[in-house]
This record gives sequence, structure tokens and C-alpha cells, in this order.
Amino acid sequence: MATDPEALTVRAAAARLGVTPRTLKYYEELGIVVPVRSQSRYRLYEASDLEKFERVLRLRSLGFSLTAITAMLQQPFEAPADGGRPRLSDASLKVLRRDLATQLDGLDARIAQVRRELKEAAALQAQLRRDIDYVDRRLAGESVESVIEERRRAQAADRARKGAR
Repeated sequence: MATDPEALTVRAAAARLGVTPRTLKYYEELGIVVPVRSQSRYRLYEASDLEKFERVLRLRSLGFSLTAITAMLQQPFEAPADGGRPRLSDASLKVLRRDLATQLDGLDARIAQVRRELKEAAALQAQLRRDIDYVDRRLAGESVESVIEERRRAQAADRARKGAR
């Protein structure tokens, strides 16, 4: 079997993808990508292997598990009667759709959680800014009473603005 003259070794492929060689070997162990071997038995990754790795890495960055990714990538293909390119069977597509919907539900939950965390972080940020303002004003010589009174007026104005919405 002739190998692609532009095929990359494990180290070169890992460098191009921004991962460790061990990651590529682990994905091979899972059956995600199976590189060709040189005459001296070195792993060689062709362009199609790198494309598959890039897809896997994108899916991983979105929170997909390796188990789900492996299941997606290993769905059986069927040869069409017209002799065209092999395609996923209807049964495989149904399984793939179910798996993708499950992953989408997981991503939706993660997005909701991140939004809650951002809202909490923004509230904490506002509180810290008020605290810094208080300290700065006290350091500038303002009395505790005047700083507290101004803060009360600002809070009342905020409530009035929110109530007017």
C-alpha cells in the first residue's frame, strides 16, 4: 500500500494539531483514527486523518465525550445502489441524531450554568467596585456617614430606575 508522501509522523502531526503525541496514540487505541504504517512501522498520518483529528478536537472543546465522539465516527456506512459514495444508513442516522441530541442537551445545560455563573460574577464585580469606591473615598478623607448616605441615595435611584422599566 502506497502512503501519502505528505503524511506526517506522530510528532509532526501532534505539533500541527497542538496536542501531544500520546493524545494521538490514545485516539488510535480508541479506534478514532488508524494511521497507516511506514515500512519501518512508524505511524503516518495522512490529510484525512488530520481532518478527523481536527473534528474530534473541536467536538472535545465543545464538551463532547470521547465515547460519544467515537460512537458518532464509527456509525456503519452503506454502499448506495447507484455506486456513489458510501453513506450512513437510516438506522445509523437515527442513532447519530439521538446521540447528537443528548450532547446538545448537555451543552445547553452547560451554557445555562455558565450564564448563571456570569451573572453571579457580575454581581460580585459590582460589589467589589462599590467596596473599592468606599475605600478610596475614605482614604480621600470623606466621613463614613457621608459615604453611606450617598450610597443610600444611589441605591434608591437604582430602585426607582428599575421600577420605572
